[in-house]
Order: sequence, then structure tokens, then C-alpha cells
Amino acid sequence: MARSRRKSIAQPTLKFTRVNLWFALGGLASIVLGFVLLAQGSITLAPLLLVLGFVALLPLAIIA
Repeated sequence: MARSRRKSIAQPTLKFTRVNLWFALGGLASIVLGFVLLAQGSITLAPLLLVLGFVALLPLAIIA
């Protein structure tokens, strides 16, 4: 009988490290603080924190 030879295909894996955790926590804190400040009427700092959280920190938590 002939042996079945399988080609080993490397599957990409995502590894969640401490760096990813800190980026995710920083993004979450930035978003929560941004919404709290938005509810209090801050129209300058709140949008900056929300953009920082949604556009910078959370994507970094996923890809870093």
C-alpha cells in the first residue's frame, strides 16, 4: 500500500499577547471616557478620545 502524503500547509494563527491586551484596554477606556465626556457636553475632548479609541487603539489591538 502506498502511503498517503499530505502537504503541510502553514495556517496563519493570531496570537493575543499582553501588548494586544493593553491596546484593547486603552481603546476601551478611551471610548468609555469619550462617551462620558460627550454626555456631559464636551465637544472638543470627547470626539478626540472616540476617534483615538475607534480608529487607532482598537485596530492596533487586533493587528499588533
